[in-house]
Amino acid sequence: MKKPNRYPIGIFLTFFTMSAYAAEGDPGAFSSLLTSISVGVDTFFKDYLGWFVNLIFYSVPVGDTAFPLIVGWLFIAAIIFTIYFGFVQFRRSGLALGIVSGKYSDPDAKEDGEVSHFQALTTALSGTVGLGNIAGVGVAVAIGGPGATFWMILCGLLGMASKFFECTLGVKYRTVLPSGAISGGPMYYLRDAMAERGFGGLGKFLAIGFALMCILGSLGGGNMFQANQAHAMLTYAFGVPAEFGVITGVVIAALVFSVIVGGMPSIASVTEKIVPYMAALYLGMGIIVIALNAGQIGAAFGAIFDGAFTGAGVVGGVIGAMIQGLKRATFSNEAGVGSAAIAHSAVKTKEPITEGLVATLEPFIDTVVICTMTALVITIAGLNVAPFDGADLTGVQLTAASFSDSIGVFKYFLAVAVIMFAFSTMISWSYYGLKAWTYLFGEGKATEMIFKIIFCIFVVVGATIQFGAVIDFSDAAIFAMSIFNIIGLYFLMPIVKDELASFVARVKSGEIKKYK
Repeated sequence: MKKPNRYPIGIFLTFFTMSAYAAEGDPGAFSSLLTSISVGVDTFFKDYLGWFVNLIFYSVPVGDTAFPLIVGWLFIAAIIFTIYFGFVQFRRSGLALGIVSGKYSDPDAKEDGEVSHFQALTTALSGTVGLGNIAGVGVAVAIGGPGATFWMILCGLLGMASKFFECTLGVKYRTVLPSGAISGGPMYYLRDAMAERGFGGLGKFLAIGFALMCILGSLGGGNMFQANQAHAMLTYAFGVPAEFGVITGVVIAALVFSVIVGGMPSIASVTEKIVPYMAALYLGMGIIVIALNAGQIGAAFGAIFDGAFTGAGVVGGVIGAMIQGLKRATFSNEAGVGSAAIAHSAVKTKEPITEGLVATLEPFIDTVVICTMTALVITIAGLNVAPFDGADLTGVQLTAASFSDSIGVFKYFLAVAVIMFAFSTMISWSYYGLKAWTYLFGEGKATEMIFKIIFCIFVVVGATIQFGAVIDFSDAAIFAMSIFNIIGLYFLMPIVKDELASFVARVKSGEIKKYK
């Protein structure tokens, strides 16, 4: 693991200390200044980027509620990919587990790539397993009721096929740079694979559109939303003044920079250590809460299934519960968005299908396991009651209150988990944004450094502004990536189907060997 760069940490900690002294000297003036900055930035996002949010989330009336077309776009694509690839996420799950455990990896092979299957999986997971699993589920259940959980799980299971598809293409059409580093992801397969299919012009347009949205997504959902909710958790658990978000942002930005300056190997080295521990910490707390309330498990699942098909207490009934479940699941696992394909492209392998199969595990871990755990804890705590309109506790505050309702000290452990989730998500999304940035502006150390500095500045911005503007902008930017990605995926389905058939046939014949 590359050692963190000490200089930026020193600079930012100095700034943090100066700010603290300033607060002690004249707390009223300092707080007023930070509040003024916060309100100003929030107003800017509302006034100048509101049109972008409205465009991406254009909705049509369905019954008593509005249905965002973008949610249907992702959900229908996941259904089509599941059927077209013969329910690959379920039929080949054993093969996926064998690959990620190294059973099919030749230890003596010298293959292109920067990271192992496990490192690629943990890096992509660190980009998805994050505040979407904590704050996102809190939003979904607060507005969509317990029934939103059912639709989240269904969306996660179907989304496994989307991840398989896009991550296979990510490896197949990646670019190996002279340094040995990898550049890959939707912008590369949209450009190159579409050209192979005779749609080169359309492919270039989709690739540029995806790259632009990916940069916005990395600065929004992969950055500002994470920093914003991390500071909200510090305020909730430790009483840090809400208007001190800029200080939280500066400290987090320093830590993020110390990792991302080392590139993908540094990021993967950190995520492979953080992800298992943060997942174990969060799941461990959830299991304890559920075990202490074992008698309510049946009632909680009953509320989830009843709410899924009745939408009791939800504005818009079942459609309202469905929309919230699908929307937050997609924001959490990013299936169809194309982001994970960028991380998986860096894997050491010569068989693209292997990484596609490994990628199917992501939505299962992220949405089916972790999001369900969060929803169960919230439902069992009973702090979220009808009418489900988000007027009471919502987001990370609802989840935190539900955990601490059973065991008070969990409030502090959850704060640690939230910050770890936010940090790991930010360093992964910095890589996604960086690869989109270099696709548009060219490879080079200076180009990369410019983006990394911009990314860290947005960490500070995200921790400063208010919740409403952050989550709206974050959702819109990430969902927008899926528009360009999925249009291209429809053209490229036969390529991956042929790859899958060839790989499975060679495994069955013994041509692809087991090494463990």
